[in-house]
Amino acid sequence: MIRVLLADDQLLVRAGFRALLDAQPDIEVAGEAADGGEAVRLVRELRPDTVLMDIRMPHLDGLAATRAITEDPALNEVKVVMLTTFELDEYVFEAIRSGASGFLVKDTEPDELLRAVRAVVAGDALLSPGVTRRLIAEFAARSKEPAAATGLSELTEREREVMALVGIGLSNEEIARRLVVSPLTAKTHVSRTMVKLRARDRAQLVVLAYESGLVRPGWLG
Repeated sequence: MIRVLLADDQLLVRAGFRALLDAQPDIEVAGEAADGGEAVRLVRELRPDTVLMDIRMPHLDGLAATRAITEDPALNEVKVVMLTTFELDEYVFEAIRSGASGFLVKDTEPDELLRAVRAVVAGDALLSPGVTRRLIAEFAARSKEPAAATGLSELTEREREVMALVGIGLSNEEIARRLVVSPLTAKTHVSRTMVKLRARDRAQLVVLAYESGLVRPGWLG
């Protein structure tokens, strides 16, 4: 059973999400929070698998709440998915850097929301390739000269190659085709790279690829 915490200051939004999620045989809503502070408290108390976190909330916003959750080693298994009104929300970039595993627009189709919840808990990529590429473009536009490629010494040559392909927004299937390997092999390489770099998820791996200098702005085609 996948346990989800809903964090949004709008009661109607939470009610709509609850009705959809609770109707699924493999998903249950573990709790609801109306602001970021309450969300952090409930995550520590209930230990849900994932949090659907609104970016704009009173008292403590979703970004600060996400940082509080993702920086707590005891909550390492909790995945945060940011909720936003627009796909190109100005805060989406900071949300990913704050440790969010991805984001969803609030008017996402029901089937897509369910797929996303299941995907992020399974550790798969939540961001679609198109959304990932927009995120990368934003990162590239804002990034300064990257630091030397430190922290990558534990990676094999193939794992660095795979990380660079993740960094330019390729899915596991696209990586498999590029390297002429099976999708399962590509996924295994991505997973091992995340473990070695202690990346929470694929979104963080994209950021690390840029911050380490493994991928440079301008590589996005």
